[in-house]
Amino acid sequence: MPSTFRLAICNEVYEKRPFAETCKSIRKAGYTGIEIAPFTLADDPRDIPPARRREFIAAMEGEGLQFVGLHWLLVGPKDLHVTTPDKAVRERSWAYVRYLVDLCADLGPGGVMVFGSPKQRSSTGGSSREEATCRLVEGLAGVAPYAAERGVTVLLEALPEPDTDVVTTLDEAAAIVRQIGSPGLRTMFDSHNAVKEAEPHTVLVERHFDLIRHVHLNEMDGRHPGTGTYDFKPVFEVLNKRGYQGWLSVEVFDFSLGADRIAEETMRYLQTEIAKIQ
Repeated sequence: MPSTFRLAICNEVYEKRPFAETCKSIRKAGYTGIEIAPFTLADDPRDIPPARRREFIAAMEGEGLQFVGLHWLLVGPKDLHVTTPDKAVRERSWAYVRYLVDLCADLGPGGVMVFGSPKQRSSTGGSSREEATCRLVEGLAGVAPYAAERGVTVLLEALPEPDTDVVTTLDEAAAIVRQIGSPGLRTMFDSHNAVKEAEPHTVLVERHFDLIRHVHLNEMDGRHPGTGTYDFKPVFEVLNKRGYQGWLSVEVFDFSLGADRIAEETMRYLQTEIAKIQ
């Protein structure tokens, strides 16, 4: 396996399992990183006290896991929306994002924050797509310097329609990152969310490699890698050729087979596929 490829898994597949038990299962399956959905830690992550954060850190360190970062950022509190024309709601939502920057920084150094959250960024309240996008850009430009200050990188994730109408291609996400020009803002690649991209995924990854700081692995139907027809090898080849230093993180949406089986089967599959490019 190329030394630059580090494998992680997102913890929401473990659903309500205790965090320490989740860490134990992830490490047993062979992963060295854990990506966390904040809503799995508390209904409102703002309620997590410092002592509880230290418990999460101890659980990860106890299993030899590295904290990768956060995703599903705006799932949890029900009153958040970052592109609404309601200024009070918008300001409250971006304040929450800044809180998550602090949580991310507290849980481990160099963490990323995958900014997907389609429902909380889509145009609403009579706004056009263009107006909503402008508000998203404004909010990201405001939070990115603070993220950089805390050693965190916010990653603007492209999401397909009809999930959202705001930032639907990797080209668009990359253009916003370049427009803002802050080291606290980059983008990422998600195989599942690239389902409607017009160009081959390898072309997109090659074009925007300088801005890609994270990769999500999943099948096009949301199941775990190896259960569908997506060919991960070409993307792995591009990443390996370019010396990718980030994480390959497994994010699945179908939990029906159980977390342990999903984690173990995916690890075996990824090891086999990655070995083919050596």
